[in-house]
Amino acid sequence: MSGFSFFPSKFLSSMSPRDRPSDPLSRLRFALETMPGSRKYVFTPATRAEILTELYDAFWGAHPHLFLPLSSNASLTSGHALLSEAQASVNFGGAGLDNPPVQGRPCGHIFTKGESCFRCKDCALDDSCVLCSRCFHASDHSDHNVSFFIAQQSGGCCDCGDVEAWRQAVGCPLHPPSTEAQQAIAAELAELRFIPGTTARPIMGVDVPPVPAYPHRAQVPPELREQMSRTIAYALDFLLDTLDYSPDEPNVPSNEADLRLQRSADPMQKEQYCLVLWNDDKHSFDEVIEVIVETTGRDRAEADGLSRAIDERGREIIDMHSNVAALLDAAQRMAKIELGVTVRRAYDTFREQVAVVLIEWLLDLTKARMSGDALIISEILVSELLSPRKREGSMFSGSNPLPEFMADVNSPCRIDWLFLYHTRLWKKPRINLKEMYASILTINHAHKLAMGSHFANVYHRVVDAYLLVDREAETSIKYFALQLFTVPSVSSYIVRNHNIVSRLLDIITGFFTNQIQGKHILPTQPSSTAAAAELDVESFPFKSKRFMPVFSDLRYLCHNTPVQALIATHHGFIRDFARVCALFMCVNPNRRAASSHVEYETDAWISVFNVTLSLARVVKVYGAAFAKATPAALVAAITEVVHEILMVCTLVSERLDRSKYGPPVFHAVEFAGAVYQVVQFDVLEGWVSFHHALHWLLAELVKHVDLLDESALKEVGLTGIRDVFLRNASEQAILTMIDFPLRVLAMIAQIRAGLWVRNGFPIRGQLLHYRDFMLRELCYDQDIFVVQSAFVILDPDTVLVSILDRFGLVTYFTGELHETPYEPAQQAALVEEALGLIITLLSERGAPSQTPLPAAVRREIIHALAMGPATFTDLVKRVAERMVDDVCFERVLREVAHFRAPESTTDTGTYELREELFGEVNPFFYHYTRNKREEVEVVLKAWLRRTTGEEDPVIVPKPLGIEKGPFSILPVVFQSEALLQVMFFAIYNVLDLTEEAGSPPPSAEAILDEALHLIMLALVEKPDVFTRLAAVRGFATEVEDGENPSTNNPNNTTSSLLDVICLLEHDENYKTYKARCAWILERFSQHVPDEVRERRKIEEIPDIAAPDPASARKATARARQDALMKRMKEQQAQFADNFDAGGDDESTDDAMSEVIEEPETFGTCIVCTEELTSARAFGSLGLVQASRFLRKHPDSQSQYLNELMNLPDSLDGPMEERDMTFPPKISAEAANIPQNFDAFPAQYTRFGLHAGVCGHMMHLECFQVYSVSIRQRHRQHATRNHPENIPRKEFICPLCKSLGNILLPVSRPPPLTKSTIPFPDWIRAAGIGILKSKPDAAMDALQFRNGTGEFVFWSAQDPGYSSSVRKAEASDVSKMLDSIMTISKNVSQQTRHLRDRPEPDTGERGAGIYLPEELIGYTLSSIEVGMRGVGDEEGVLADHLTESQTRMIRGMLSCLNRLGALELNDRADGGRESIKQAIIKRLLPEWSRTSLTSFSYPLLLRDPLTILVETAAVAPDMLQHVLVLTYYACLARTVIGMVYVLNKARSTSSVRSVSRNHQSIFGDIRVFFMSVVRHSPIFDHNAMLVFETFGEARIEKMLYAYTLPFLRRAALLCRAVAPNVFPTPTAGDAMSGASNEYERLLSVLGIPPLADLPNQDTLQNALSGWCAHYGHSHAASQLNCGVVLDYAGVYQLASLPTVLDDLFSGSGRERLMKCQRCGTVPADAVICLICGAACCMLSHCCFDSDMGRGECNMHLRECGGAIGVYFVVKRCALLYVYPNLGTFVQSPYLDAHGEVDTSMRRGRRQYLHPARWEEIRKTWINHSIPTVIARKLESSVDNGGWETL
Repeated sequence: MSGFSFFPSKFLSSMSPRDRPSDPLSRLRFALETMPGSRKYVFTPATRAEILTELYDAFWGAHPHLFLPLSSNASLTSGHALLSEAQASVNFGGAGLDNPPVQGRPCGHIFTKGESCFRCKDCALDDSCVLCSRCFHASDHSDHNVSFFIAQQSGGCCDCGDVEAWRQAVGCPLHPPSTEAQQAIAAELAELRFIPGTTARPIMGVDVPPVPAYPHRAQVPPELREQMSRTIAYALDFLLDTLDYSPDEPNVPSNEADLRLQRSADPMQKEQYCLVLWNDDKHSFDEVIEVIVETTGRDRAEADGLSRAIDERGREIIDMHSNVAALLDAAQRMAKIELGVTVRRAYDTFREQVAVVLIEWLLDLTKARMSGDALIISEILVSELLSPRKREGSMFSGSNPLPEFMADVNSPCRIDWLFLYHTRLWKKPRINLKEMYASILTINHAHKLAMGSHFANVYHRVVDAYLLVDREAETSIKYFALQLFTVPSVSSYIVRNHNIVSRLLDIITGFFTNQIQGKHILPTQPSSTAAAAELDVESFPFKSKRFMPVFSDLRYLCHNTPVQALIATHHGFIRDFARVCALFMCVNPNRRAASSHVEYETDAWISVFNVTLSLARVVKVYGAAFAKATPAALVAAITEVVHEILMVCTLVSERLDRSKYGPPVFHAVEFAGAVYQVVQFDVLEGWVSFHHALHWLLAELVKHVDLLDESALKEVGLTGIRDVFLRNASEQAILTMIDFPLRVLAMIAQIRAGLWVRNGFPIRGQLLHYRDFMLRELCYDQDIFVVQSAFVILDPDTVLVSILDRFGLVTYFTGELHETPYEPAQQAALVEEALGLIITLLSERGAPSQTPLPAAVRREIIHALAMGPATFTDLVKRVAERMVDDVCFERVLREVAHFRAPESTTDTGTYELREELFGEVNPFFYHYTRNKREEVEVVLKAWLRRTTGEEDPVIVPKPLGIEKGPFSILPVVFQSEALLQVMFFAIYNVLDLTEEAGSPPPSAEAILDEALHLIMLALVEKPDVFTRLAAVRGFATEVEDGENPSTNNPNNTTSSLLDVICLLEHDENYKTYKARCAWILERFSQHVPDEVRERRKIEEIPDIAAPDPASARKATARARQDALMKRMKEQQAQFADNFDAGGDDESTDDAMSEVIEEPETFGTCIVCTEELTSARAFGSLGLVQASRFLRKHPDSQSQYLNELMNLPDSLDGPMEERDMTFPPKISAEAANIPQNFDAFPAQYTRFGLHAGVCGHMMHLECFQVYSVSIRQRHRQHATRNHPENIPRKEFICPLCKSLGNILLPVSRPPPLTKSTIPFPDWIRAAGIGILKSKPDAAMDALQFRNGTGEFVFWSAQDPGYSSSVRKAEASDVSKMLDSIMTISKNVSQQTRHLRDRPEPDTGERGAGIYLPEELIGYTLSSIEVGMRGVGDEEGVLADHLTESQTRMIRGMLSCLNRLGALELNDRADGGRESIKQAIIKRLLPEWSRTSLTSFSYPLLLRDPLTILVETAAVAPDMLQHVLVLTYYACLARTVIGMVYVLNKARSTSSVRSVSRNHQSIFGDIRVFFMSVVRHSPIFDHNAMLVFETFGEARIEKMLYAYTLPFLRRAALLCRAVAPNVFPTPTAGDAMSGASNEYERLLSVLGIPPLADLPNQDTLQNALSGWCAHYGHSHAASQLNCGVVLDYAGVYQLASLPTVLDDLFSGSGRERLMKCQRCGTVPADAVICLICGAACCMLSHCCFDSDMGRGECNMHLRECGGAIGVYFVVKRCALLYVYPNLGTFVQSPYLDAHGEVDTSMRRGRRQYLHPARWEEIRKTWINHSIPTVIARKLESSVDNGGWETL
């Protein structure tokens, strides 16, 4: 190797170096063939490294410098690295960098698992054409229909730059197209010739030239090229030699003898065997781990590692030794639970592991480059792949003859062997090979053709393996067809040269006729088998679901334009396909169960529908191909298909079961004065199938009406379409042909009429599939069109009579109502169905007019939206799938409909039809059901009233409008007397039955609707002939008692259609039809006025106009109202008399006094519904939960200082306006998402308890009973995961289902009034009061020993509480208090590590959570944070407090009061005065620092809000004055905290400059700033530096921002405690002139601003004392200030990208979604919306098996405390987690149509919806997540397991 070694060869063979060959390739050969024995059959990472070392040494020989720089050798000697990785790490030859644009070069980026790919339907040729993220964002796809997908496995490639992949230029600047490449491909296609039935030799390696005009081509030394070729060839041959002995599928030998008889490459036949377990999708990790532990004796940790390896690689060796019996026993036990397992010689298994490394190396070569040439290595690899296999190089090649399955493969090359051996491999090597093949396709077009040629060469064997053998279908090489068969040039080449279409049809025929032997489909020819083969719908082929991709391959091939041209010009294609269609004719027929229900309802019909609908999709493609045909070719195709249909239908072929079908028989039917010969068949008795593939093919051919026009047919010597059909077949033959689809139409009518109910669900299921919105175009529409075509091919009257005969309604339409096999209701339903069918046949113009697809899509959308607005999902369910999939669908939708974007959180986007397009709606559109037709009629009439002003508008049908083509004569049917008779008796029979029964018969309105619509159609199409015929032609009717039904013409013995219309016009039972009858008669009057005048009854109009019906109704209502009011007045007068007589004035006064003295009520108990009064204890249901919600200001991150600078002056107004446009306007480039999604760092949060109430109240007794019922429910449903946890004292509110765990006392606010004592006087009085009082040693002992001034009895874990409770009486209030203390104590015991404040040790007085600060203060702070950015900047935020919140705050304060009273119960006032004096002492500096108290802890280190809460609990009367002191303490404390924060920042380069705006509030801020810190020299110096650095304006803004939250929180507390002292301000108050929230709050709270401090001597003294105390303390001397500032901004969750796919773009996926715990990108990643961290969900890698918890639950401890809010990326859903509970909720992302796309199934791009995102933020801010989870679990039966996520 010339002294250079890329891979250190540390583990060479044990042989002497003298015995090793000197040639690198010989060394490689020697190493690979001796390695199994030398390694003792144990494959380790070191083995892999040695193999790679030998491979690369042999590959580059003496030229390593062409592949890597010599200088980097020392840093690249990693035994496990690959060449491409090493090159990328040093950017060798441009590796690892974006390739420079090369004209004509495709992108070829290979997608890795989890990577994003994009599909632009407007640009792509078909759905298989995709773009990588880089190319998509580099090109403009504005307003295009873009889909977004996540690659489920590696192997696909980006098609950008491929000229054959796009219908229009993508415009990617990275991959400019080449016109030369397009011209070359077009020239190749033009040169191709097609000789049917021949198969050419596949393209060989020597036939593929190097890529021309490649600008980065490197010169390759000939010896190096030879060295590379030989090394690759040997690696390929070794790989194939190894796979020769591998099994096709995993199976276990039945005994030891069979095991030893297995084919093996081991020349020594060593008795060492391996037990190999294979991956599948049936078994869970736990199942596999258990079976490994049981069968091999390994421990669980080892088994866990093996299971992960099996899942990742596809298989793994789980045991190896020579005890064959033990291995077989273990394997058979595994096989019993259907695990894939093999037992094979260790030698063969080791070689297979070597083969995996070889595949990995070959894949690496496709990514590597030589110098700057990225193609040369791949070209050499392809050359060897396309060369024949060399078998003489192996020491054991002689014992392995050519396998039998390769016998029919033409000129097999190495690539052919690899394709066929793909099924012998497992997951990882399969994926690597597919990735390698995809890389080869991107080299250039010649390589793509070569790969297509070889794939087609072995396609039949690939399909054999896929359908019959392959265990892992999802990684099958069969799916490689999608990448080849969708390329026009490749498909054209393989169809012409490899006869692939005929071979595919042959495979379909052989498979479904079950001609399978030895895991191979036997070769057959459609021509010889279609007639004789029998289908068994219960056989394996029909039950297998793998056949569908085979039909898809056929469809992909035939969809390409060059192949379509071949189909249209070569008759053999349609002939072969018609014979395959004949195979499925009339499959799975049905017969009506008349007398008893079918015994066994089989589900075989599902499989049959899957098969025939897959075939029907191919039928559509075949039919579309004939748009490129000549009239002669189309006529020949029609003739061929008609011939095949008649061969089947007349039983000439043996396709149909003769026990169910007989030869066609005709009978005479007399109708409308003529006799017709029609097919005799009774649908009630015969066998009828839904499946007529040949008829569907015929329908597709006949749709090319432009080629069947008379002028076009004259060119081929035909006069018209009748001649096309009748020149080779009789009319009876054509009648027989159309009778089969007609039978289906009659059968579905009977099913809908209830005549087939005894056939059970299968018949209903078949009907639903047949007429399904998305599938009807494939079958139902085709059958309709075939029957419609019969009207222009045959005599229309004959066709019409055939329809009536098939429906069994001939007698009905001749007036013989009672001669029918149907019940009256069933008969009426069939009449309705038959008339609906006739209307469709005579008015449907889609197929007869050859409507272009965009116009057809437009029509479908208009009719789908006519019923009302619809979501996109609902809309596409009403439209055929072919139309939805077409590129024009969304463009047309935008043209015809308005999109209403979703606004609220539960809203979805809807489409609404444009107003002007209602005129295009046809209520008798044939895809409407009766109910939908009636809905549409209501909508249309309302629209007509709006536009025309008519009271009762008539919906007039539109003419057919077909001016040319064979169907232009269709309206002639309206001149038919047979149709006239149908119209006549449809109306006459309804009128006759109505008169006979005295009421309308069943379906009367529907029948009349359809009959009148038919008449109106006739009047629109053929008014002259039809009106004369309708007026003259009479029909004999049954006349009773000599009465003539034509009352206006008593001399007639018959009635005409005109007569019955005149009767209907004035029939009292059918007034709704009067307007339509009038319209019809008006049209008649234009043509036969005399007849109408003679027969039409004219109502006489009296001289006095009849009152308007509406006016009459109003008058009646008014009279009824007057009578009612009069009666009410009388009752009131009577009540007043009785009341006056019942007592005198004195009794009234007593009653009033009693009312006044009634106890005050708080509403009703939600359990017993009795009033809540002080007579019985009651409380409010609430929840106390642990929280890490409140945020501290991060000290060293300048971005948060910038946020302060940008904060608005008022937090009680809306933040900056967000763009609520949906979908949002986005740039083409991918968004740059910040690390951690710009989330707030989790380490800067503050722990506490948050209390919340739902607002509902309950008696204490009722609550205790309810708690018992909860425990009973848990015992009764032990397996259910209940929404509440009894050990945590949780319950569910019976009314609103909110989660709770406490019952909070309820009280009214104390009747306080505003104090008039000036603040200085109050201070002086307080000091005097303290002087007069005696020293209270007991009170001093109840305060914390560290001198903070906190009271021990307000701590959650204070041991004194339990003793106080035991001494006190067990009052009701104490029971409610105990619920709070129990919860607080439980949380406190578990969370000591989360609390920063100094507190006594456990067991001492005062231990645990301090309730005033960490419960009440924390709750107040949380409420205030939730109100930020909400409001209208009027009043103060306390005005927005709800009654429930104020009640909750007062309840918690009363609990504090009760705790003090329990501790000091020996004092008269419950110790309130003592606590009050202690608080005052803490606040006044002269008392804080004297020897009389032990307050060694500076006041400025305590949270001022806590002191305010303590005051509100015991002395609300002095709240007004204490508020002033705590505010100024907050100011001083904030200055200290700012010095600490800004001292760390020091630099203002990233902090925005501002101007001073609040001088009126803060005055001379420098003086105050420096006076606070002047007592500490260290702080004083740093404060001066900070002030000079940041400037007065910034300091003022920060002080404003940091202290505003205190004022807001104080306002909430004061309003709840003393609403009379701090009332809602009015317009006349002094605060009305305030310009910002700060000034308004100072005014409402009565606090003098800092600017007024020079005039406040008392406050100056207090401030001076506090600051001096702090300045001389230990905290100030260390510059560790001890003051932590709260985050002052609006709280936000992590910032998810506006467009979801940005999460997967480029390096963002690796950067943003890498799990910090395991260091991988999770397969199912979740993003914590609180801190922005990525976690694994449902993954073994980060699962804590000891705790049984998944990473989402473990992450709570580091982030959200008790709750978790996660965005589940691939599921596109939100996950809420609460200890042991959780729930999924809808995603904040919506697609462009305003809909949620869970799990990204639809694949549309998704955008963040602002309202939904804000709702998630509010749920988090309001601490509502536990309640949301509880409500979801309460509404469902949950099985649990949330802790494992």
